[in-house]
Formats: sequence, structure tokens, C-alpha cells
Amino acid sequence: MLVCYTRRMDYEIRAARATDIPMVRDIFNEIVATSTAIFQETPATLEDRQAWFQQKQAQAEPMLVASNAAGEVFGFATYGTFRDRPCYRFTVEHTVHVAASARGQGVGAALLEEVIAQAREAKLHVMIAGVDAANEGGIRFHKAHGFEEVGHLRQVGFKFGRWLDLVFMQRIL
Repeated sequence: MLVCYTRRMDYEIRAARATDIPMVRDIFNEIVATSTAIFQETPATLEDRQAWFQQKQAQAEPMLVASNAAGEVFGFATYGTFRDRPCYRFTVEHTVHVAASARGQGVGAALLEEVIAQAREAKLHVMIAGVDAANEGGIRFHKAHGFEEVGHLRQVGFKFGRWLDLVFMQRIL
């Protein structure tokens, strides 16, 4: 557990619990509905997010949340398999998402740094980020945390009536 303090909130970064998953789903669905940070058009069901959480546990992949003393979750982070072949076993792709009410307060940075620390502890070598190319803030965020742009895939996603480019960024751990 990592305890964090900002001017506006105190919170901890901790392992997710099954009881956190409805709040994780709500954060996920708000991002699906309002942005291209997630290349998905339909909201996730609670059952979908519960199965995802169970899969993370079965594969010993971290699932972290940022929560306050009342147990309210306002951010989550994880990583998972980059590609399902043995030679990629030391490379993972991460996910970090923060509720709209907590953005810009360092929560995403704290989650990312903790998921990186856990990847290092697991003896992983590379972490990948997939970022919408139009998301300049997301690209700056990752660069500020040691990621570099390594690839640009043009028009590989389609959401909100437009084609989306995907930028791959990586950080050697």
C-alpha cells in the first residue's frame, strides 16, 4: 500500500478488492462514453469487469486502485500480456484510468509509478502504452514518466464517427 497526499485529497494506492469492481466499472464506462482513451464503444457490464478482475488475479497481474478513507475508488491501474507468445513474456501493456473528479491531482502519476514498481519487482523488462495519437496530454504524461514514442499506427480505430491513430510508447524498466 502506498499512501498519497495532495492539496485536495488524501488517498492510498492498494490492491483492488472484488468490492471495488463496480466503481472501477463506472470509471471505465465514463471514459468509454466521453473519450478516445479507450478504443471501445459500448459500456462494460459489471459481469465483464468482474471476469476481467478474476482473470487478473488468476494470472497474478496487479490490479491497483486509488481510494480514499471512505473506500471510494477514483482511479485504477494494471498491466497485462502484450502478446501471447513466450518470447514476449517480459513485456507488458499497462492501463491507467482516473475518474473525472480526480484528474490533474497526481493520482494517475501515483498509479503509474506503482504499477511500474510492481512490474520491476516481477522482473519484467518493457512496459508498453497505447495512446490515442490526438491525446496530447496522454502522450506528455507518458513522456514525463520515462516512456518514449516508438510507433504510430494510422487509422486503426474508429470511434465517435472518426478514424483514430494509435501511438505506441514504451519504457524499458
